[in-house]
Amino acid sequence: MVIGFSKTLSNNYVTNYLSNQMVRSGLSPALNYAEAQGGESRKDFVHKMKITLKELGETRMNLKIIERSSLSSEVEILTKLIEENNQLISIFVKSIETAKRNLENEKS
Repeated sequence: MVIGFSKTLSNNYVTNYLSNQMVRSGLSPALNYAEAQGGESRKDFVHKMKITLKELGETRMNLKIIERSSLSSEVEILTKLIEENNQLISIFVKSIETAKRNLENEKS
């Protein structure tokens, strides 16, 4: 959805910059999550999940800048992307909390 949305933005320096950054940070969570699934340890899993969370935060900021600067006429798509991104952030925060708790329980 991020790729499709990026194609709707006008072609100028600012939107190109934001679009390129948004595509990188928007695709990165899926790739980092796949790496986290193959983590060598629970600690490695948590570390990679935190990277995923950072990328989601970066994507959220790009989307918010586009929204607040009125750089997109696709308001409905933009709103859905922001909502989906926020949901993913919530999911990853909970997953990290659970993994950390499990890591602490393993140490006890």
